[in-house]
Amino acid sequence: MLRGLAGFNKDWLRSDIPAGLSIAAVGLPSAIAYPAIAGLPPETGIYASIVAPIAYAIFGPSKLLIVGPDAATMTVLAAAMAAIIAAEPAAASVDRVAIASALALGVGVFCILAKLLRLGVLASFLSRPILVGFFAGVSLSILVGQISRFTGVKIESDGLLAPVVEILSKAALIHWPSLLFGLAMFALLWIVKALDLKIPGPVLVVVISVVLSALFDFRRHGMAVVGDIPSGFPSFSLPAVHQMPLSQLVLGSAVIFLVSFGAGIVTARSFGSRTGEEVDANQELIGLGAANIAPGLFGSFPISMSDSRTAINLSTGGVSQLAGLVSAATLVAALVFLHSALRILPIPALAAILATAAISLIDVQELKKIWHISRMEFVFALIAMWGAISFGVLNGVVVAVAATFVYLLRKTMFPRDGLLGHIEGRHGFFDLTRFPDARPVEGAAVFAIQGNILFYNADYVRTRLTTVAKELAAGTKCFVLDASAITHVDSTGAVALDAVADALAERNIVFAIADLSQESRDVLERAGVIKKIGTHNLFNGREEALRALIGNSAEQ
Repeated sequence: MLRGLAGFNKDWLRSDIPAGLSIAAVGLPSAIAYPAIAGLPPETGIYASIVAPIAYAIFGPSKLLIVGPDAATMTVLAAAMAAIIAAEPAAASVDRVAIASALALGVGVFCILAKLLRLGVLASFLSRPILVGFFAGVSLSILVGQISRFTGVKIESDGLLAPVVEILSKAALIHWPSLLFGLAMFALLWIVKALDLKIPGPVLVVVISVVLSALFDFRRHGMAVVGDIPSGFPSFSLPAVHQMPLSQLVLGSAVIFLVSFGAGIVTARSFGSRTGEEVDANQELIGLGAANIAPGLFGSFPISMSDSRTAINLSTGGVSQLAGLVSAATLVAALVFLHSALRILPIPALAAILATAAISLIDVQELKKIWHISRMEFVFALIAMWGAISFGVLNGVVVAVAATFVYLLRKTMFPRDGLLGHIEGRHGFFDLTRFPDARPVEGAAVFAIQGNILFYNADYVRTRLTTVAKELAAGTKCFVLDASAITHVDSTGAVALDAVADALAERNIVFAIADLSQESRDVLERAGVIKKIGTHNLFNGREEALRALIGNSAEQ
């Protein structure tokens, strides 16, 4: 506990107080805007931005990471809430805040369970290319979701293209002052970014929008505004979880956890590489779990590690979690003293902030980088993006995870292999297909497999080995399998190697295995493969095998 404040001294105040004020200034507009993605009242975002940093400061391991609402997590939350609401009886009253709070508690519980089971590796289930593609798809969903807020027209359709078609058919209903004002604020955000002004764009938009709304009474002219926001600190409340469909609640919490934690660890490691701070995924589970349970107990929603808030913390010189606590205190003050100003904030201004945040999720440079590095990974990024767009965000997560596993299987299903030989005057063994100067070992064949032999690739490995065995030159006395890169062989793999042993025996070629791991040896022993080839044909290395079998190590 309190690792983010360890070693505190009063000199930190000079850095952490300005950093905390900056985090609050940047976080307030998004805290008000992001809840709209899930149809939640704006105060829930402020509550999350207050209690989550406090919880993380107590339980989180990092000194510099700042947690809070983020657009991607909110989009997944919206999809999870829609699934829960759809599963409710038609006559049941819907309490969206209670559902969001229950999901936040569920995400926190998943974090704690994952920590207890040491499943920090779950963060790797969504690879960087998959996340980049998925967030690009999410961004398009967020953009489409702002049509109603920009135009003042209620949109009934779901999906990507249907809302666009609907707004075109309802063009006569568009509230043009709202649309023009929203587009003007959207343009202002990009101008601020292009000019690299010191004042954050969202802060400028909120200030200008509130001032203009007060001067010209936007609400009286038909423009939607935020409306009443409760003042003061959020109150403790426990959502009625027992009244909600458990299966949908668990599934929604799991999906939000996976996306939130996966993206959060990418953020943590990205900033950790800049500051030299080590990131322990299992320890971060405790901090993230607490930072989700707290909003769940104070009428709010799931959060993640915030890249924008963390970037502000670093750029303004924050040195500890005191900056997050100062930010939380500042937002409490904003609720007390500024709620009357925030209530006249125009909804089109929030739409502009959300649209800008959505576009920032499309990492074009990273997509170009992925395209340059690996065309296959780029394809999987597009699959993840397509899943989020075509199947909805919640199912899009399933598509993204499935794409990750398909990619993983594709990479391991066909392990790299090849016959090895030696090059005159050089030490070691070389792949005959990669090095034209390499020559086979006279009287022997050395074959390397760089990967495990498991049920899904065992047939491929068996076919490769038996094919090579049949094509060996006459006079070959032994076949040495270099198993140094094989860490695991399962029962199906053992059957495959048994078939290889039979194929070699038919040609009176000795089958030897070099550098076999103890775990794989135990499996092959129980399967009877070791007995078939003989324990005397197991060696510690290729050189030892060749010296014993042909009296020549083939080393130069």
